[in-house]
Amino acid sequence: MRLTRHGRKRYAYYHIVIADSRAPRDGRYIERIGMYNPNTNPATIDLDFDKAYDWLTKGAQPTDTVRAILSYKGVLYKKHLMAGVKKGAFDEEEAQRRLEKWLAEKEAKIQAKKESIEGEVSAKTKKFLEAETKKKEEKAAAIAAKNAELAEEAAGSEEEAASVDIEEKTEEKTDKKKESETSVPADKKKKEVKSKEEKSEVKASNTEASSSEKSNEDKPADKKASGSKATKDSDVKAGDKKGSAKKDEGDS
Repeated sequence: MRLTRHGRKRYAYYHIVIADSRAPRDGRYIERIGMYNPNTNPATIDLDFDKAYDWLTKGAQPTDTVRAILSYKGVLYKKHLMAGVKKGAFDEEEAQRRLEKWLAEKEAKIQAKKESIEGEVSAKTKKFLEAETKKKEEKAAAIAAKNAELAEEAAGSEEEAASVDIEEKTEEKTDKKKESETSVPADKKKKEVKSKEEKSEVKASNTEASSSEKSNEDKPADKKASGSKATKDSDVKAGDKKGSAKKDEGDS
């Protein structure tokens, strides 16, 4: 009674077989009576109890591992009880009762071990999940703090930008006021210059008008003087003519 290896590398499981001792480990066998998988916790053992007991009573010699499996499943204990029945220590019914009691206790131990293992696994997973949730919460808190800092920085930058805009607007207003203040005197100066030019033009026009009036007044006086001169000349000429006429009359 021995094991034959199956499965892949680093994940082997075994068949419990009845084979000739001269056959190779994974060679031909007479009969397969079970399966052993050590990869689970606890190990999975599927054994045909009656066939294993029958081959054991026939004289099959188990290997060390198979002997441990048979002891674990109660096959060797049944063989021990049956030896007591043969010796007359107790009857077969008592042997069966003791075997059932032993199997029940063994099953209870196996179940308790499974539950303890499951409890440990669940505790580990719970602890791991709690640690993960704690890490996530810490990470979320750090992200929230960072976002809050970024939001504060953004708000501060917005306030700075708003203050800069306000300052720029106030500067623009002051510049406009200064320009308006500077433009008003310029306009006043322009108006003053225009008024001075208008006044000078008015004065010039007045002087021209006065000069034209004086020239007009002077022209009639000249005309009078020339008229008087002409009358005098005409009178002189008329006197001369009268004198010449009187001379002629005296001569005649």
